[in-house]
Amino acid sequence: MNPLKISLRWLLALLMIAAGINHFVSPDFYLRLMPNYIPVNLHGPAVFWSGVAEVILGALLLIPATSHLAAWGVIALLIAVFPANIHGWLHSQELFGISRSAHFIRLPLQAVFIVWAWWFTRK
Repeated sequence: MNPLKISLRWLLALLMIAAGINHFVSPDFYLRLMPNYIPVNLHGPAVFWSGVAEVILGALLLIPATSHLAAWGVIALLIAVFPANIHGWLHSQELFGISRSAHFIRLPLQAVFIVWAWWFTRK
């Protein structure tokens, strides 16, 4: 694998680990993103376990033998949490005190991360 691809895999891994840790450091941010159609008693566990998943998947991206599978896991996780980002965008003013346009960046950024992870599913 070329050095650029290795460096970018490590960067994605570290970003995933940092995002996962942030679920434990600042859970309120993620709790506010939870859509109303998910029962309130599941919000806390969903935030916790998505943080755990991000840390584990990020760590697995660091290991060449598991990075291929971990990349698929990252893609699945990003797709799974996308409805929460849509909810955050639709309700950004009341949830975060920012405009929809300011929060909109999260939506295309998800696509960038999905394509980025997909790159590591290729041998």
